[in-house]
Amino acid sequence: GRGGGGAMESAAKGGFVLANLAEVVERVLGFLPTKALLRAACVCRLWRECARRTLRTRQRIAWVSALEPGPTESHALVRALARELEKVHVLPQTVLYIADAETFSGHEECHEQKKARKRNSKETALALEKLLPKRCQVLGLVTPGIVVTPMGSSSNQPQEIEEGEAGFALLFPKIDGVKIHTFHFSKDVKNRVFDESKFAEAGLKNNPDLRVVLLFGYNSWNTGATRFLHQIVNPLNEKSIILAGGQVESFTSLTSENNHAQPGDACGVVGLAFSGPQIQSATVLLDQDVADERTAEAAMQRLKAANIPEHNTIGFMFACVGRGYRHYKTKRNMEADAFRKFFPNVPLFGFFGHGEIGCDRIVTGNFVLRECNDIKDDLLHGYTTVMTLIHLGSTK
Repeated sequence: GRGGGGAMESAAKGGFVLANLAEVVERVLGFLPTKALLRAACVCRLWRECARRTLRTRQRIAWVSALEPGPTESHALVRALARELEKVHVLPQTVLYIADAETFSGHEECHEQKKARKRNSKETALALEKLLPKRCQVLGLVTPGIVVTPMGSSSNQPQEIEEGEAGFALLFPKIDGVKIHTFHFSKDVKNRVFDESKFAEAGLKNNPDLRVVLLFGYNSWNTGATRFLHQIVNPLNEKSIILAGGQVESFTSLTSENNHAQPGDACGVVGLAFSGPQIQSATVLLDQDVADERTAEAAMQRLKAANIPEHNTIGFMFACVGRGYRHYKTKRNMEADAFRKFFPNVPLFGFFGHGEIGCDRIVTGNFVLRECNDIKDDLLHGYTTVMTLIHLGSTK
């Protein structure tokens, strides 16, 4: 019958278009999540070129949130990542994941089982790393509590999760004009003086484009840990760089270097450095006096006054375990709610930790807010919250 022939003819035309017309192919491939796009790139040369161009345009940060506890054999973040990576529209180049220490490292409460708990967190970390692209830099931290924006929309209400299973993974694609480096400095038992040439290797020195450094200290109870943290923070304490972060329980992943096993009680600092002329950032410190809605909102107003563009921007909140609902007299989610009120479309991420790193500082374009005196800011705190905005430039 003629009907069949007509169908075949139009199928052939469709096939011709999909094999030859780049703009049509690109339009179609544009709907695919990244994993499917990479599979489509194997079809033929035209599709590969189109897929490559499509990927290059995907420069928005994506994130995966895990807020619901699951069966004990795997952490909620591992399951969320396995599920969501099939759907994301970015190819992660750098990943920062943070999960709660209690469930990430197994549920054993008993101290004789310390070894079992350690091994458990290693397995969880490996399961997470396996899901991500091989060439991706991964920094993973575990902390006593988590601050996370649920997936789906930047304007979702951020949650402060002080106990229970939770985590998130921030997926940074390759972004034009932005470089993100991971780094790790561990305290050398032999040398009391920190070798500053390591800063240059990590892109933290002689780098005029350095804008933001997120720093995380681990094993902070260790003797000499605070002194070591000062050795790292003091040389970086320049008015043109935003420094923010805190003391975490431990770090579980750092894939961009050969991660030689650290002695279990070694202390050190890991982090992410963001470089690029288009990056703008600001940070404020909420000290002990900030203890109600009014004072928390006043701090957010200071952050708002920095006028950081809000599209393509992420917020970070690094709070002390002593804050949260205990500090605000049983009112939960106080600081995250105050942030959302002033920044309706900026996703917020972070943790409750054992100490905070940060100060009030704004760095936008060529304008740097310098304090009138040249005294170095004190950057290490306790019982505070550090709120930071990082804007990664305007996306096309």
